[in-house]
Amino acid sequence: MRKPELILLLCLFLAACSQGVPSIPSLTGTATAASAITASPTAAMTATLTATLTETPTPTITLTPSITPTPTFALPEGVVKVAQAFCRYGPGKAYLPANDLVQGDRVIIGGKDATGAWLFVKPDFIDRYCWSAASNFEISGDLRTVIVQETHLPKSGFVNPPTGVSAVRTGNQVNITWDAANYIPVGDRRGYLLELTICQNGAYFFSAWHTDGTSFTIQDDAGCSAPSSGLLYIAEKHGYSEPVSIPWP
Repeated sequence: MRKPELILLLCLFLAACSQGVPSIPSLTGTATAASAITASPTAAMTATLTATLTETPTPTITLTPSITPTPTFALPEGVVKVAQAFCRYGPGKAYLPANDLVQGDRVIIGGKDATGAWLFVKPDFIDRYCWSAASNFEISGDLRTVIVQETHLPKSGFVNPPTGVSAVRTGNQVNITWDAANYIPVGDRRGYLLELTICQNGAYFFSAWHTDGTSFTIQDDAGCSAPSSGLLYIAEKHGYSEPVSIPWP
């Protein structure tokens, strides 16, 4: 066989073989596909926590109210302008004297009675108050700044309350009677005190009376808005008994 023919046969044989053998997939392509499946994402989502600032409340300052001082007033004063006067246990001449006052004595005025005619005073030379007529003093200061003062009589442990107290009305006259306190030594006796609230000429008012006897008569009219009444005391040099209410007719 000639050489050109041999070469032709060899080429035909190789062509036939190449058609019957399946092609082998490329490894390069497989590796690339696997890489695409298994690769982890490179852009991971990272949660960013934003810190929340908690506002600290500003303390509320509570203001303490300021105390407004109560105005104080200097008590009025007085100087005795008469040669001699009494400072008594109550606002009236019916009450026993507590101390003597002489011209020039100075007093502090701490109160007054409802009429303003009697003052509750403390003389410089004693440490207690007593009552004296306003007309006895030269006064400096405003008497309107002092209060109406109640009367507190000194009580004696040497006398009992009055007994046998009664009252009888005849028209507008009321007669009050009681038993004598003869058990008190003569030198210690100071009579009897009557504190009466009565109606006269359409006016309802308080008055105090002293007597050494065992009866007393007073005018008491009808027509006032409240009933009349009275208290009776026994007086002796140390003070007064407990009072007894007068059964007013």
